[in-house]
Amino acid sequence: MPRTDFNQLLEAGVHFGHLKRKWNPKMAPYIFMEKNGIHIIDLHKTVLKIDEAANALKQIARSGRRVLFVATKKQAKDIVAEKVQAVNMPYVTERWPGGMLTNFPTIRKAVKKMATIDKLISDGTYGNLSKREMLQVTRQRAKLEKNLGSIADLTRLPAALFVVDVQKEANAVKEAKRLNIPVFAMVDTCCDPTDIDYVIPANDDAAKSIEVVLNAVTAAIAEGLAERKLEKEKEAAEAPAKEAKPRIKKAVKADVDEIVNAAPKAAEEVEEEVAEAAAEQAAE
Repeated sequence: MPRTDFNQLLEAGVHFGHLKRKWNPKMAPYIFMEKNGIHIIDLHKTVLKIDEAANALKQIARSGRRVLFVATKKQAKDIVAEKVQAVNMPYVTERWPGGMLTNFPTIRKAVKKMATIDKLISDGTYGNLSKREMLQVTRQRAKLEKNLGSIADLTRLPAALFVVDVQKEANAVKEAKRLNIPVFAMVDTCCDPTDIDYVIPANDDAAKSIEVVLNAVTAAIAEGLAERKLEKEKEAAEAPAKEAKPRIKKAVKADVDEIVNAAPKAAEEVEEEVAEAAAEQAAE
């Protein structure tokens, strides 16, 4: 069953593209028609592409890897933050930090700096600073939190990137492509889909349109995480049985060996008893 349907996307305005004069010819396969100078996106293709992207994201989440969401445009920020936080994935909704992916170790150092400041506050060192130093540290911590707080738990490069508006997030897409990280994106009629691995043709300007697409992909990620949790619980439950199997096999083998070793002795005893009985009969 599709994760979205035609009517749902229609109500959210996902079909509204940009002005015809601003279009990118490479988006032609996803355009249904032109009306009043505006391109209309083919929602039947959007439904299929959302399913394709959602299934791929589900598998990534199920494998325990992370997906980094990028959306710095005003109408997408709050929606992305809300939806992505719910599935515990990293996201960037402020300015894209240059080298976020290609210079990842430096970004990690900045994140660690936040942890260092937190340690200063918790161990009491912060209280010994002058007012001016306190103000500087507080401002630095707030700035780091604003720009990097949402990726604090991203300890290694993400397995995929999900982008809202590939034109605005062009630097993020370039960095991902340089590192061969697959890119999922909402792509409007004015954008170039060439560098996008999973194209979702959709209106990337309307809040409702962004929300309906995000609902579908985050629901898929949540399913992947739930399945991963069940698998781990199943493995944990089966672990004692798996550990017991070698012990049982060893015990059975020991019993078999004992029987096999005892067999010749038993045969000798029987032969001796038969010989004794024969000798007694001969004596009689």
